[in-house]
Amino acid sequence: MTNKITIIGLGAGDISQLPLGIYRKLLQSKHLFLRTKEHPVVKDLEAEGVSYHSFDNVYEKHHQFEEVYEEIVATLVQEASTNDIVYAVPGHPMVAEKTVQLLLQEREEGKLVVSVEGGQSFIDPLLAALEIDPIEGYQFLDALSFEKDELQLSQHIIICQVYDQYIASNVKLTLMEQLPDDYEVVVVTGAGSEDEVIRRIPLFELDRDMEVNNLTSVYIPPVKEDSYVYHDFRTFRRIIAALRGPGGCPWDQEQTHESLKKYLLEETNEVIEAIDNMDEDNLIEELGDVLLQIVLHAQIGEDEGMFTIDDVIRGVSEKMVRRHPHVFGDVEANTPEDVIANWEEIKKQEKKDKLNKGKK
Repeated sequence: MTNKITIIGLGAGDISQLPLGIYRKLLQSKHLFLRTKEHPVVKDLEAEGVSYHSFDNVYEKHHQFEEVYEEIVATLVQEASTNDIVYAVPGHPMVAEKTVQLLLQEREEGKLVVSVEGGQSFIDPLLAALEIDPIEGYQFLDALSFEKDELQLSQHIIICQVYDQYIASNVKLTLMEQLPDDYEVVVVTGAGSEDEVIRRIPLFELDRDMEVNNLTSVYIPPVKEDSYVYHDFRTFRRIIAALRGPGGCPWDQEQTHESLKKYLLEETNEVIEAIDNMDEDNLIEELGDVLLQIVLHAQIGEDEGMFTIDDVIRGVSEKMVRRHPHVFGDVEANTPEDVIANWEEIKKQEKKDKLNKGKK
């Protein structure tokens, strides 16, 4: 008979916020495992005489979190081979818990019996502490894995798992690529607990002289200043749409694909000139002018109901994936010559497929 792993959440705050059923299960468990003992509830459990095994030492053994999670799961699976066990994690098991996802994957493969039970996520007390309404739009991101191009700066952004100064520094540097150094962010630690701390600081101070731990999250308020997001392609699209839209620019409003042809040629030649002169500052400007022509053409297509910039980007993305099977598939191409040969062969096949499709 396969033994069972019951996963429960320790909640976001202190023991008074634990549901009674969860509290009793913790007290009665003979084989209790904690992802970390660094949680407000644990000291109260210790006072009740609850014995447990924590995985804090595993974090010290590895440099990568993936290795930590894999060892934790492997240990739990091994323990479950001889006993029913309870595995307790901070917050709610289904929120920002990679080990839980790995255990559920083991269950899907038929290797385990896993039950996920309650626990209060830290999201609710965090939203309450920040006094924000998620219906306005918000992002919930993992400090260990988020990328700058994922950021929706017009929305509320919450970055969780800011465990230590090193992670805080990485978060800061990533955000500073998108926002001014002095942009105000909010650091929240222990949301919903009696030890809750909220600090409002300029972005550049995020990793300076402050305590962060596994209960720390960083909140980035929505950007209201348009100039802060001029680098965002979505902002650029809105600018061009406004120029072409009602109350926009008379010159832009009357342009057509035909009338813009000469400008596309002019701007392309100026890009080439900037390259020849090895003038990077000018190259940035001239590439922007070419991009302007592309987005203008796409906006005209959208205004006429024919196509949008999304169609343009989708088409070229599909083409790049299709014509680089050595990167996105299982074809080998070890030299530039191999790449060119593959490209030409795929291009030839595309033309043949298009011709055959036209005959049907």
